[in-house]
Amino acid sequence: MQRTQIYLEDDQRQRLDVLADAEGVSMAEVVRRAIDEYLARPRRELNREEWLERTLGALPELEIPSRSEWERGYG
Repeated sequence: MQRTQIYLEDDQRQRLDVLADAEGVSMAEVVRRAIDEYLARPRRELNREEWLERTLGALPELEIPSRSEWERGYG
């Protein structure tokens, strides 16, 4: 095993302590189990439309040049 430090919100730490106590294991064991469960979840690749949907509006201040400006600069 390798020692790793993380920062938790107070509420997260309290909830982990309660769960660890109820299960009779260390808080570290609860965290390891949670990580294993998260990593075991199947991952679905996003298609092109989903990626575009997720990025829509990500840069609202971005100014798109007109077609004539674009062609003049890269034509």
